[in-house]
Amino acid sequence: MHMMLKLAASALAVTTVAGTANGAVLVSGNSSAESCYTAAARQSDSRGDLRPCDFALQEEALTHRDRIATHVNRGIIQFHRGQYNLALSDFDRALQMDPEQPEAMLNKAITLMRRDERGQEALPYFTRALELGTEQPAVAHYGRGLAHHLNGDLTAAYHDILTASELAPEWDAPRNDLSNFIVEPNS
Repeated sequence: MHMMLKLAASALAVTTVAGTANGAVLVSGNSSAESCYTAAARQSDSRGDLRPCDFALQEEALTHRDRIATHVNRGIIQFHRGQYNLALSDFDRALQMDPEQPEAMLNKAITLMRRDERGQEALPYFTRALELGTEQPAVAHYGRGLAHHLNGDLTAAYHDILTASELAPEWDAPRNDLSNFIVEPNS
């Protein structure tokens, strides 16, 4: 069965996904890198919370994995501080070290959406985060749905937002955005 989708008068919450950069990556041990992770996980926007991240990256003998994670986590803090270009630099550094790091992909996509409020550039990063098995598939589907919406692909937007709603039924944003779609069977 084919269907036609229309968007109701109200707009989707494009900035909602952009407020969710929180795919913090766990590090091992009791270190500054762990403090950086904790700050990222609680979505800190404190400049002081960048210090343990910087110290860990400059002074601690981190494993390769923990170094990547610390770049992602510092990027998340930068994101919440509104420092989108610095956040993107950290996510890009993590991706240089591991091109298949799904949380770096996801957070890069979210940051691009927040910085540019366009979906074109972010779309492939949401898709790649899903392909790589992000720990937050609902966020990735929702973000990709919003990116599709911004690009004018309402069918793809609807399906991704529906998937996000099914993956995280307690999350209000995707469920609320679904009510903005009018699904009509094709005649």
